[in-house]
Amino acid sequence: MSTQVPRLLAGLVDDAAVFPPGSATLPDALAAHRRHRDSWYADLVGPLLVPASALPALAGLLGVDERFAVGVIADVPLDRLDGLRAGIDPRIDVRQVEAAVAKRGEDPQPGLAELAALARATGLRAYAEVPLAFGLMGALDALAAARADGVPIAAKFRTGGLAAELFPTPVELAAVIAACRDRELPFKLTAGLHHAVRHLDPETGLVHHGFGNVLAATLAAPEGAEVDELAALLAATDPARLAERARAARDATRPLWVGFGSCSIVEPLTDLIRLGLVNGGEE
Repeated sequence: MSTQVPRLLAGLVDDAAVFPPGSATLPDALAAHRRHRDSWYADLVGPLLVPASALPALAGLLGVDERFAVGVIADVPLDRLDGLRAGIDPRIDVRQVEAAVAKRGEDPQPGLAELAALARATGLRAYAEVPLAFGLMGALDALAAARADGVPIAAKFRTGGLAAELFPTPVELAAVIAACRDRELPFKLTAGLHHAVRHLDPETGLVHHGFGNVLAATLAAPEGAEVDELAALLAATDPARLAERARAARDATRPLWVGFGSCSIVEPLTDLIRLGLVNGGEE
């Protein structure tokens, strides 16, 4: 582990450059990800996230002896994923698969069971994206039960998007964090977490969650913090308060929160440098 990126932040940011709002081309995203992996902050960066349908195109961009780790986002039916994985170029190392198991208002259980079956059969780490709506707690119970049975599956939640209703309130997100804590259930987040501190985005007019707020809340949750305390941390806008909590735990392993996907690596990295949580490349 690099002394420049503390253990607490290891693998925090998956590279979602090809997804909106960044929407980089696959060649550009691949070139940028290679630079990230060769950089002083490489320990911060998780795999490149690519749509399942883009795996054949990715193979055509790799060097002859290159081995490349990716996370696959399911943009094809789940029953096609296993066959797609079996047929991909051996230079592509699929580390995880992520899939939305239901739309808002739908029962997540059928899709969750299908993804769990895929994870059991392939051994791939799977993340089930569950809407923060109907059937949420039952889905978390099912995920926890599957994990207890040896299935490598965890939860994934959306924390933003292009409309206000896609942003959970601090109380809603706090309740999810507490529910995962109570079930010892790891989770990922996606959408809207480009910056460390909760803020109003001047372009969209929407208030975005901060990944530093989420980090503070996930550190407090195992200590027994209840939903109201977690919600207060998620709503906080004082960078010093959030950085202090993270700095105190810099040598610890991040509890439960696997990380988040971001179409930008530079934006969260810049915020971490400004907060003094990574040292900006200086030994």
